[in-house]
Amino acid sequence: MSSAEPLLVFPCNGNAVEALDCLGDRWRLLGFVDDAEAKKGSRVHGLPVHGRELLAQRSETKVLAVPGSPSSYRSRRQVIEGLGVSGARFARVVHPSARISPMAVIGRNVLIMAGVVVTSNAVIGDHVCILPNTVVHHDVTVGAWTLIGSNVTLAGGVELGENCYIGSGTSVMNGLRVGHGALVGLGSTLIRSVEPETVVAGNPARVLRTG
Repeated sequence: MSSAEPLLVFPCNGNAVEALDCLGDRWRLLGFVDDAEAKKGSRVHGLPVHGRELLAQRSETKVLAVPGSPSSYRSRRQVIEGLGVSGARFARVVHPSARISPMAVIGRNVLIMAGVVVTSNAVIGDHVCILPNTVVHHDVTVGAWTLIGSNVTLAGGVELGENCYIGSGTSVMNGLRVGHGALVGLGSTLIRSVEPETVVAGNPARVLRTG
């Protein structure tokens, strides 16, 4: 009999499908939870899609909530808190190939995908999603509710505020700060800090929009 712990994933989006590859032997996915009526009752990769009522029906089952995209990342906190799930129910899902330093701190409701490296003294806040092959160097702090793309490099001492979006292929120079709610576009190189609620992109990155 399997000892894997049952899990529900919300919503049925791209991050959720990628999470299937990260479960390893620890987790057994029971299905997806989604608000879209068109998805409810369907099956994705053989797994059923339910409405939010399943969260109450399976009140002891752990939950991984991974909403958000470049267009909706700022609403992640509101959406996740709206699930009404207690903090203790949130799962921490780490791909078996990820390398996490024993000196790192990883929060709740965190998804870390294949090939990610998190080194010494890094702190990953709650409700963070890190896509494949990203490297989080020493003494980096990643604020809660933040999404980090694939092949991102966060050099030593970088601070990411809460509810940020860091596009895939981005490199952030050591010691910089990215403010709360900022978005860094795909393939950017940051050589200076980013103000809160700002959109930047490019090599080197420049401000595209504020507020």
